[in-house]
Amino acid sequence: MILIGYSGHAYVVHGIFAALCLNVTGYCDKEEKEQNPFSLKYFGNEMSAAGLDAMQQQKFFIAIGDNTIRKNIYNKLAEQHLFPVNAVHPSAIIDDSVSIAQHGVMVSAQVTLNALARVGIGAICNTGCIIEHECEIGEFSHVGPGAILCGNVKLGNHSFVGAGSVVKEGIQIGNNVMIGAGSVVVKDIPDAVTVVGNPAQVLKKN
Repeated sequence: MILIGYSGHAYVVHGIFAALCLNVTGYCDKEEKEQNPFSLKYFGNEMSAAGLDAMQQQKFFIAIGDNTIRKNIYNKLAEQHLFPVNAVHPSAIIDDSVSIAQHGVMVSAQVTLNALARVGIGAICNTGCIIEHECEIGEFSHVGPGAILCGNVKLGNHSFVGAGSVVKEGIQIGNNVMIGAGSVVVKDIPDAVTVVGNPAQVLKKN
């Protein structure tokens, strides 16, 4: 297994694969890291000859928390007909009716995905978050640690729900939205804004 990106978020992903008894052998990044806590081999950046060759020989995962960077890397590799696996921690509670895209999804430890939830390509469900019944998580979005999405929430593409936030049932959240940590969302959010607070209010346009 190869990790693309090798910093804090990747360390969590490494832990998921360790829990699945899958051996991570190396990483790709812009440059070789001075800090290498898992003694992984450096293969260059993901588009280098060595990096591409490694990913053709082994499975890989894009272990980067930033939605835009993760999407851009995904698209570049897809042009090479290379697609990441999913990283789903064995402690996650996932209802049999949940639909998870085939490529690049992270479901971290202690996550709950309840009935008929849907998770898009490249999405992150981070540690301990709760995705309730019939929620939809858009492509390359990120639900932060401990966040709670109550039933029938629709989270658009490339959006971020900060740690510990709560989203009321039935809320629709647009694309490219940033929800600050600890926010309480009780009304729909349009595209491309940052919201914070309890109740969450628009802070700025993105």
